Amino acid sequence: MINLLLIFLLLYLGWFWLDSLRAREIAVGICLAACEQRDLQFLDQAVALHRLGLAWRSEGLRLRRVYRFDFSEEGVGRRNGYLVLRGLRLEELSFGLPDQARDA
Repeated sequence: MINLLLIFLLLYLGWFWLDSLRAREIAVGICLAACEQRDLQFLDQAVALHRLGLAWRSEGLRLRRVYRFDFSEEGVGRRNGYLVLRGLRLEELSFGLPDQARDA
């Protein structure tokens, strides 16, 4: 019985590790695309997991991950933004900057 529980625990840890890697890759891709769209520089090409929790929504129980990232407006200075993924879907993205209306 103990061996079976140990096998399930190892399988769960393996799934969690792979799911976390996939979520991190998705977060990096979202940040890179959002920075390019806003003419910002995505610094270090990386995100850092800030918080991990559970979220209950209509589609069921999902992992909720909050990632932080750094960006620069003009190549000088470093600002922080954050990204929230619920499961593998984007829930929120914030640069902490005011919305800028672009003239065409």
